[in-house]
Amino acid sequence: MDVYEAVTSRRAVRAFTGRPVPRGTLERVLSAAAWAPSGSNLQPWHTYVLTGAPLAELKKRAGERLASGDPWDTPEYEMYPPELKSPYRERRSAFGEQRYGALGIAREDLEARQRAAAANWDCFGAPAALFCYVDKDMGSPQWADVGMHLQTVMLLLRTEGLHSCTQMAWAKYHKTVAEVLSPPDGLILFCGMSIGYEDVAAGDARTGRAPLDETVTFVDGL
Repeated sequence: MDVYEAVTSRRAVRAFTGRPVPRGTLERVLSAAAWAPSGSNLQPWHTYVLTGAPLAELKKRAGERLASGDPWDTPEYEMYPPELKSPYRERRSAFGEQRYGALGIAREDLEARQRAAAANWDCFGAPAALFCYVDKDMGSPQWADVGMHLQTVMLLLRTEGLHSCTQMAWAKYHKTVAEVLSPPDGLILFCGMSIGYEDVAAGDARTGRAPLDETVTFVDGL
């Protein structure tokens, strides 16, 4: 698989089979992803990978919180601006319509939407999950470095025939994740990432992208 194919075939998969992901494959991916760029080589990411019993325990604890109606944890960072302006507002709305429309869920059916969202905390059935932390003292440039690292991980997973789904949703249960992982003080959970083999029978929909002229400006020389 070349780089172009890895980039264009990567998407947020929300249905996985239970087929285990070999430990060696994950080690190979993460060893190569360590070469992702970061300003002054800070490498500000702190990554935990869960499989087997530890992941099952985390899913169980998250499921129990969800079932009990326990409120989300106090946010450690702002996921989206309070007031999204155009065109970002329309893009987010279009994503929701496509995502829930593919599941046959009407816009006004909030209960069904909540049930669908609950699959986040089961990692959509994935047998492996990655949790990425960043030091709370890091600034916006280092958070960008973390994003480049995660993208590198996802592209390398594609070359291994695997799919993934990054999930800021796990930050809503960051205390539960910390109970299982026991990260050092001073780290903020940015996101989780479900990893596994796609359940192609689920027919997971893929969202589109804006036309190039909406996001790119070419300034050509004479």
